[in-house]
Amino acid sequence: MYVTPPGELGELFPNEPGYRMDQLVEWLYTHPVMSSGDMMNLPTEMRQQVARSHWPFSLEIEQSADGGLTKKWLFKCEDGSSIETVLMGYQTRTTLCISSQVGCAMGCTFCATGQFGFDRHLNAGEIVAQVAYANAYLAENPLPRSPARVTNVVFMGMGEPLANYTHTIEAIRRMTGLMELSARSITVSTVGFVPGMKKLTDDPLPLNLAVSLHSTIPSERSKLVPINDRYPIDDVVAAAKDYYVRKGRRISLEWTLIAGENDSDEEAVGLARVAREIQAHVNVIALNPTPLSTDLPPSRDHIRRFLGTLRREGANVTLRDTRGQDIDAACGQLRLRTEG
Repeated sequence: MYVTPPGELGELFPNEPGYRMDQLVEWLYTHPVMSSGDMMNLPTEMRQQVARSHWPFSLEIEQSADGGLTKKWLFKCEDGSSIETVLMGYQTRTTLCISSQVGCAMGCTFCATGQFGFDRHLNAGEIVAQVAYANAYLAENPLPRSPARVTNVVFMGMGEPLANYTHTIEAIRRMTGLMELSARSITVSTVGFVPGMKKLTDDPLPLNLAVSLHSTIPSERSKLVPINDRYPIDDVVAAAKDYYVRKGRRISLEWTLIAGENDSDEEAVGLARVAREIQAHVNVIALNPTPLSTDLPPSRDHIRRFLGTLRREGANVTLRDTRGQDIDAACGQLRLRTEG
């Protein structure tokens, strides 16, 4: 059902009155349910037809961590491909990390998804259905001490969302138009896909933009983030600054800290310089190791030193919580373990 745009659902039910489509959209988006059998105000035959194509994927694996505050799902799409979604509960918000592609073409060396390579884009229905599934799940299984509905969405799962711009934006429009989510509670993450960053700047939606830098030294960044050869860091920073100036939305700079790769004082000074230039906030997260890479996170003392240098250089920085390390937490890890 989610693969069909809401305005075209009537074509699937030509003999039903228009108000039935309003009811169906309500069940799919505003108050989603796990089973079409729960759509009690729809006729039996209509519910049966919905059941045959309710979700564009099936649940393959569910994992839980952090005392039930973190859930990770591996979904199997109709073509047999797998995607991952992570639900994280906090005291004042419930955040969902969603995928936008099957695999990823960016090739970041430390990322399990990048180690798979790229299979295909997710369509808008497959993207937005991850949010609907989470809301349906929360209605029956609220996370401890957290809102029983998705309050924040981050495009930080599998894939580069700005390389799948059309479907990403369509999914976001459904989230904001039908699912009671504010655009200001949605974050789109990119490793520096400059054409997509420019399109997002021109779009009126006041979304949050997170830019994954991982290094400010061009030669080193190209090793970690190969797209740097195509869209150099200076162009990425310029596009991020333009986004901030024109939209008034503060940029987040994401930095996965890797021992011996991007944890030097030189890198910290360079990162602080970029953050000051574009008035961005820095999010540092220690690497979650992946099976196909020998990269490791720095020691706690080294992490503290890196953060201290950032702060002395005038950067606003947060050390992000590493959730679910015991459940294949990093993007792509569950799929990697499952598929070998």
